[in-house]
Amino acid sequence: MTDTRTALVLGATGSIGGEVARQLAARGWKVRALHRNPASLTDRDDRFEWIKGDAMNRQDVVKAADGVQLILHAVNPPGYRNWARLVLPMIDNTIAAARASGARIVLPGTVYNYGPNAFPVLHESSSQEPLTHKGAIRVELERRLQAASSEGVRSLIVRAGDFFGPGSNGNSWFSGGLVKPGKPVRAMFYPGKAGIGHQWAYVPDVAQTMVRLIEQERQLSAFATFHMRGHWDADGTQMTGAIKRSVDQPSIKVRAFPWWVLPLMSPFSELFREMREMRYLWKEPIRMENASLLATLGEEPHTPWDEAVKTTLTSLRCV
Repeated sequence: MTDTRTALVLGATGSIGGEVARQLAARGWKVRALHRNPASLTDRDDRFEWIKGDAMNRQDVVKAADGVQLILHAVNPPGYRNWARLVLPMIDNTIAAARASGARIVLPGTVYNYGPNAFPVLHESSSQEPLTHKGAIRVELERRLQAASSEGVRSLIVRAGDFFGPGSNGNSWFSGGLVKPGKPVRAMFYPGKAGIGHQWAYVPDVAQTMVRLIEQERQLSAFATFHMRGHWDADGTQMTGAIKRSVDQPSIKVRAFPWWVLPLMSPFSELFREMREMRYLWKEPIRMENASLLATLGEEPHTPWDEAVKTTLTSLRCV
């Protein structure tokens, strides 16, 4: 590949979108970032070419993607709001832009696609029968990408566990449940039960994995999917233990997440309704199998637990 590679990033101000964009720029890619009002951003990365436009406007996306080799689709409605109305039109616009430019689409994937019938070990080919409407939307989103691949629109999907890392926000279980951004860690509210394993994904590791796969373009199929093992917490104590060590407070109490509150608050909050629906993901161990990723890259990028958690807490101003 040449040094003139160009990527369009949708969601460059988000956690995973921003991190992938920064890593692409560091590896010599020219990065275009689509934003509805880039002039309003006070801390935008000057390495990016900021373009005013809306991911919901097909003309904006197609125009921004002219001449690019890659489109990172990392844009999501904030706070889980209006998923049904916004998510699928946005992916349709990205597909149209990729069809016009010849670019490959890259999508950060999740475990939301899967239901209990596929647990506990998830492979790329595992049946996708989610229990939630958000999961059903994710399945349809990927189905549209796969259908487009038969028409020459290439895609890459990297599925991972629950995100944590620099830039993570209140939509994540880490910063929306375990700790409170901007406040010292005095207690933790853990969503799962003791002894139940859970899979986490450190955002810089996910971004590095995506970038390394992107640069294996010749080895990728038209519709390529990979799973990351990420940070596997076998019994639910690895994450809370790393938080305790990071703040040097071994006696911090770990309390059960107050699931009972969510039914009371759900009528008034779409976020709480979504969180309530996702409870099934905490009731039994769920682990992603990364054999395909290892066969392609030889290894999976992995930051040690304590380093990843300390960096996350620092970015959230919790230490």
